[in-house]
Amino acid sequence: MQLIFIVLLGAILGFLYGNNTDGFIFSSKICLFAGITLIMPSLFKFELVHVKLVWEYKTVLMKGFLVNYLLLPLFALIIGFLTHNFGITAGLFLIAVLSGGGMVMHWIKKSGADTSFGFLLLFINLLFISLSLLMLHLFAVYSASYFGVTYDENISITRFSRPVIVLLIVIPFVASRVIRYITPLVTVIQTYRTYISHISIFIILFYLFGLQKSQLLVEIYDFEPELFIISFIAVVVFYLLTFGASKLIFDLNSPQEKAAFWHSITRYLTLALVISTFSSSTFGISMLLPIMFAYVVQIPLSVVINKKYMPNELNPPQV
Repeated sequence: MQLIFIVLLGAILGFLYGNNTDGFIFSSKICLFAGITLIMPSLFKFELVHVKLVWEYKTVLMKGFLVNYLLLPLFALIIGFLTHNFGITAGLFLIAVLSGGGMVMHWIKKSGADTSFGFLLLFINLLFISLSLLMLHLFAVYSASYFGVTYDENISITRFSRPVIVLLIVIPFVASRVIRYITPLVTVIQTYRTYISHISIFIILFYLFGLQKSQLLVEIYDFEPELFIISFIAVVVFYLLTFGASKLIFDLNSPQEKAAFWHSITRYLTLALVISTFSSSTFGISMLLPIMFAYVVQIPLSVVINKKYMPNELNPPQV
């Protein structure tokens, strides 16, 4: 629950700062900061030898791929279309196509799942960020007319795909390979990783909610307050469907399938927030709403799932 407090504190203080000042102007450097502080530490233990697990557990990998890039986006589209709001649907769809995140390895370790396979899935999903951005672009191209809006491909999300991939994948991976040879630094980062992660999330949220664009949320609340309620309900329904489907599809008695299960339940919300800030001018500021509420839903849900459905030697059954 500490992370929920950090998330809410960062978002509220950032929003108050932006509302009482001129706010921040967006810079892609926040992507580099997120990549170095949140993604890079997750890659220290990734070894190229782990790639052999792709073939060994190809069935689990395929199940995870179908869930994360077919079933969950389908859930997001159905729920989103029912909201009749382009921004909310885009935000929900972005959550659906971004698997994993900073907390996924925490839950994999805590539940006794296969950490090596979990690291491999984390790395693969990072590589598939480009596919996620392409899917979001295609969603906009083919759904804009349904929502009665115009999607200008000249200013579409594809314009920043390359910098996002470089800042969030290439640089963190290269940096992780180099820093691994500096043992004292790796030890410090691993020892204080939780603190580094929480501080980073706070800084990122404070910055993103302190942006000039984020202040437009006030206008939504003033003129369309119902969108806050609609967005929250949409997020709750999405996560419930995600949990139900994942529990049916993955065998939680298998350490590898359990790792894949967490990669479905845990969405990369901080990355989604960064990307949505890039593209809010395209999809509308309401795109931020489902991502905001996803923090509030995903973290408690993960805690409940871990306690109730993941009994093991590290996490004894609750009496």
